[in-house]
Amino acid sequence: MTPSPLFNLLTLPLLGALVVALVPRGWVPVVSLLCSFPPFLGALGLWTTFDLGLPGFQGLVTLSTIFGPVTLGVDGLSLCLVVLTTVLMPLCLLCAWPLLERPTGRLYALSLLVLEALLLGVFLVLDVLVFYLFFEAVLLPMFVIIGVWGSRERRIRAAYQFFLYTLVGSFLMLLAILLLYLQVGSTDFQTLLASTTTLSALRQKMIWLGFFASFAVKVPMVPFHLWLPEAHVEAPTAGSVLLAGVLLKLGTYGFLRWSLPLVPEACVYFTPLVYTLSVVAIVYTSLTTLRQVDLKKIIAYSSVGHMAYVTLGIFSQNLEGVEGALFLMLSHGLVSPALFLCVGMLYDRHRTRLLRYYGGLARPMPVFALVMVFLTMANIGLPGTSSFVGEFLVLTGLFRTNPLMASVAAVGMVLGAAYGLWLCNRLVFGVVKTVHSTTYADVTRRELMVLCPLVVCIVWLGLYPQAVLDTFHGSVVSLLLWARS
Repeated sequence: MTPSPLFNLLTLPLLGALVVALVPRGWVPVVSLLCSFPPFLGALGLWTTFDLGLPGFQGLVTLSTIFGPVTLGVDGLSLCLVVLTTVLMPLCLLCAWPLLERPTGRLYALSLLVLEALLLGVFLVLDVLVFYLFFEAVLLPMFVIIGVWGSRERRIRAAYQFFLYTLVGSFLMLLAILLLYLQVGSTDFQTLLASTTTLSALRQKMIWLGFFASFAVKVPMVPFHLWLPEAHVEAPTAGSVLLAGVLLKLGTYGFLRWSLPLVPEACVYFTPLVYTLSVVAIVYTSLTTLRQVDLKKIIAYSSVGHMAYVTLGIFSQNLEGVEGALFLMLSHGLVSPALFLCVGMLYDRHRTRLLRYYGGLARPMPVFALVMVFLTMANIGLPGTSSFVGEFLVLTGLFRTNPLMASVAAVGMVLGAAYGLWLCNRLVFGVVKTVHSTTYADVTRRELMVLCPLVVCIVWLGLYPQAVLDTFHGSVVSLLLWARS
């Protein structure tokens, strides 16, 4: 097999993990950070050489594995998520620098780098069975990250809850894959795509439900969301960043990659169900967020609401809705991690995330307050930020198919603005809390280096969204044409 950029990209994090495992302990923070840059540069290389005029997969390479030939490929749907994954990993390692300096820092760095390789495998592989293996293997390093470096005594319970919720849902997906294999005789995406016309309506619905059970838990959709707030609260900052930035996108990516093209009739049949669950999630999580007192739980519940907009856009099955869903996935992958980073900075200083202990941060921490206000505006979809573009496109596409659901979702945006402004007001403005006033310190240079790339990307995508929309436009058009054929 000749060297392939996709194969190299998939193996670079694993090679980095091998290097980290061999270096002296004192070099672990520096070496692990340096090892996170080659995958990032490789992903940027893929993006710059990606041919926008070709709607299909590019860079195809076939690997010989124990499961038979497995194809790697990238299109506009997966390319943006590959770049997002490689962008977040150096920032995670940089924000986790104090943990990397501890005796257990080597295991932490190895967990993060292995997790990056598994996430890249999810987005690059074009075999549904191997996709399932990567999809499930992601649980293992995240289970270790939450269980070992969680912030409270409930971290073991949160790790098991995260693991079991997702594992049970994925068992039904495995049954759906077996049904596909028995019907078609292959698990390769291209072969399955050519054989979808042989699937009866009943089998399409069975396969869709199997996929839905797994993807809905990963998104997560209400009522399968209960593991997420607990996992976020207990996870270390880097774990929360990857959980919100990339892992929540695995479910929506699965809908786009597998459900829409392979079982299009079932997608149309179950669209009312997805619409109902999504709008309930938007309203329910917005009202629930207003009652939370833990900063991480506030952001976690807001993530459930934002991902509900993504599922609405996907199942609107028109150009504006699907492109808006993809754009909102990327936007949420920047805004939500940045908010978790800010909460992590406060926790590092004061060892608490309870909102009642904070207030008036604009005086002792002006730079932090400025960033927090900006991220709050981005989270509620202020024009000029990336979230506005994604939400606007989603609502436009949804209104074309179901004006009633679009109206309810728009009301949810108002509720989202309410809890966003409420949080920002309680945290940044008002009287400075005297309990911790002697220990307030503004963001450090390292923390600023972590936040600045995310802020720049949010502004850039908000002002020039066409740079990303052009990347996946051809792939979205092809996906919708195939789903309607």
